[in-house]
Amino acid sequence: MEIYLDNAATSSLDPKVLEAMLSCQDLNMANASSFHKLGVKAAKAIEKARERIAQKINADPRELIFTSGGTESNNFVMKGVASANKGKGNHIITSAIEHQSIIEVTHWLKRQGFEITYLPVDREGSVDPHDIEKEIKKETILVSIIHANNEIGTIEPIDEIGEVCRRKGVYFHTDACQSFAKINLDVKKQNLDFVTLNAHKTHGPKGVGALYIRREVNIEPLLHGGGQEDGFRSGTYSTEGIVGFGKAVEIVDHADIKSMSKLRDYFIQKIQNSVNDVIVNGCSERRLCHIINLRFSAVSGELLARNLNEKNIFISTGSACSSTKLTPSHVLLAMGLEPELAKEAIRISLSKWTTRQELDFVVQNIIEIVQKERGIL
Repeated sequence: MEIYLDNAATSSLDPKVLEAMLSCQDLNMANASSFHKLGVKAAKAIEKARERIAQKINADPRELIFTSGGTESNNFVMKGVASANKGKGNHIITSAIEHQSIIEVTHWLKRQGFEITYLPVDREGSVDPHDIEKEIKKETILVSIIHANNEIGTIEPIDEIGEVCRRKGVYFHTDACQSFAKINLDVKKQNLDFVTLNAHKTHGPKGVGALYIRREVNIEPLLHGGGQEDGFRSGTYSTEGIVGFGKAVEIVDHADIKSMSKLRDYFIQKIQNSVNDVIVNGCSERRLCHIINLRFSAVSGELLARNLNEKNIFISTGSACSSTKLTPSHVLLAMGLEPELAKEAIRISLSKWTTRQELDFVVQNIIEIVQKERGIL
């Protein structure tokens, strides 16, 4: 038996999504930018998917640009806004717990002469909107705060942050790759100018994402070429990928979200009742339905993950982009944990197919490994 609990890294393809992708295989021979019948048919399939995804975030479909995924969309926003607005200012605000595709871009932007403010977070991983208001100045051109953290699952107060940014006349971007289709996202009510989305964390295909760009904003394209996506993102369309993205969004079921939330709470309670000195990282009240970040005192997270891997239980020690590195999580360090404590953390992330029986089996194995490492057995 194999138990996959690394869905925050990527989720398996839903059979209904695969079916939708296979049904448009005849369109893959055609370029959606071509004017012949097959090209027009492919373009219509893409626009249908665009409408579905845009509706999910209360956006105009014309404001949604397809990309290769979250990393490209994040790079697009950060570099595009910086390039287009450098005459206005050179100051960007973000948080200390962003995804690496934001953090690394800010390092690059600093080398180009931009000033970056990294906001602190509290011990639950939350950004204070008042800190953002205090840091905004006349040179500020962009605020980028993740919607919900990919390692600890804490949901950030983007409603309040959006209100501050709109009132101050500063662009606001949120990376919603982990939260999309799991919690409410409304670009109008939440005063969002840019939103990063992807498909593969909601049982869609890898290699396809999207970026919401509010009309009238000033941004430079990241890619130049044939002028696809109104010139915002040139490149040949992945028709089957986009169709799969649209289908994944269409079949999202609120009942699955509720089920994952109950399983998350069930697992946390059971592990806390079974093991001493276990700490749940993140916010207890504002937490994504599928992410559980734990640390077991005096037990290495890497060792625990390796032992579970040998038992065909697949988890991670942090984000997918950093889980192969032996360095402590920058997210946990920003929350105030000492490096050695941060190295104790593991991340378990559920899917709509995770069962209570699987979690019971995982708890049983964790108990055995932890007790052995603590010298209890």
